[in-house]
Amino acid sequence: MTATAVTTAAVDTEVHCAPASFADLEPYLDPYWRTYVVESGLSLSPTQGGAYPPQAPTSATASARAAGVFPPRNVEQLRADVLDARGLRAAVLTCTASFPCNRNPYYEAALTSAVNDWLISRWLESDHRLKAGMVVPTLDTDAAVAEIERIGDHPGIVQVLLPVRTDAPWGNRRHRPLLRAAAERGLVVGLHAWGRIANAASSTGLTHSYLEDYLGNSQVVAQAQVTSLVAEGVFTELPDLRVSLLECGFSWLPALLWRFDKDWKGVWREVPWVTAKPSEIVRKHLRLTTLPAHLPRDPAQAREVLDLVDAKSMLLYASDYPHDHGGGHERLAAALTAEETDAIYSTNPAHWYRLD
Repeated sequence: MTATAVTTAAVDTEVHCAPASFADLEPYLDPYWRTYVVESGLSLSPTQGGAYPPQAPTSATASARAAGVFPPRNVEQLRADVLDARGLRAAVLTCTASFPCNRNPYYEAALTSAVNDWLISRWLESDHRLKAGMVVPTLDTDAAVAEIERIGDHPGIVQVLLPVRTDAPWGNRRHRPLLRAAAERGLVVGLHAWGRIANAASSTGLTHSYLEDYLGNSQVVAQAQVTSLVAEGVFTELPDLRVSLLECGFSWLPALLWRFDKDWKGVWREVPWVTAKPSEIVRKHLRLTTLPAHLPRDPAQAREVLDLVDAKSMLLYASDYPHDHGGGHERLAAALTAEETDAIYSTNPAHWYRLD
């Protein structure tokens, strides 16, 4: 998305940042975990363990790849490239550096806490326009709840950031305390593409190419999470919960909801807590970000997709900086009405993340 296409009231709901290395997080780790990192030979991947290959076009814009500093490492870089360049009202930071972490739950808890303290100290306190999604452990629900209780009331924290790839779907009962803690504090739960690199993008096992893996985020995993959250009754139990799907696309939603409603009518007795059409529940509780925008090149067909999605209500503007998803966003912007543009770029994200 070009700078000129963004209004001055725009809220960018996904802007990536990352520590350059463990050295950035060292002040926020206690001595035991500093030693653990050094002696274990662990590394911290700003590109999320291979999810964003350095030379892949989707990983970053050409200028960012040339500079070799993606995601941005400091507020000054982000101001120059995003905040000031695009005249944003606010931006929600996404740091996925902890996603590919190993399976030691104690280390994961220490790492996510360090990332959160780094976000608050180095980013949120440096520019009032910045908000952030806090990260939490995914292997220990009690530790995740404790982390939300520790910093979830910080005014700059607006989201609990979770990987879309998990050991169990987020609708599973084991995750309910985590989701409840977020809902009670008015925090959005953001499900972001990728996750622990050992987790498959397919229900039938690991893929054999990066292309399959990349496509799986939206074509398989995100859709599974939507059906899990609805079918397991999460939104019935937590009526104030709001969920954003980040970097998972959106054009797949109409087909999923059509089939979801159809099958629910036949087998609703198995899920008596789903007391409304799944499509109605989704439209109330979920939002999707604008990138990647998988839209047809034909303007009329693109318009049809947006009508089916109900773009004015369901979409949130996200540049996904510094990732480059090609021309889909330009096709989206060209197809929107003025009213839809205002809603998607400004009104929807400000309301959804309670920035009003």
